[in-house]
Amino acid sequence: MASESRELAQRSAVDPEEEPSAEWGWHGSFPKGSLIAGWVVTVLMFVLLIGNHTGRTEDIWLIGTGVLMAAALVWQTLRKRNAWRR
Repeated sequence: MASESRELAQRSAVDPEEEPSAEWGWHGSFPKGSLIAGWVVTVLMFVLLIGNHTGRTEDIWLIGTGVLMAAALVWQTLRKRNAWRR
């Protein structure tokens, strides 16, 4: 009985009929990895402000893009945190 329960625990939630790659490989996502990568890229957007810019157009775009990315990452985190309440 115990071996059957282990087999059930190891099966993925993905139906092989819908996703054929589930039978021969790992089928999942990197939720923490994508969040960390998003924050790293956001910080790098602000690091790019350091340089020899003659105009401020680049700075406006870098700040705007960085703020939008940070807002999206915060929104994603809050949405994931409150998902159990629905």
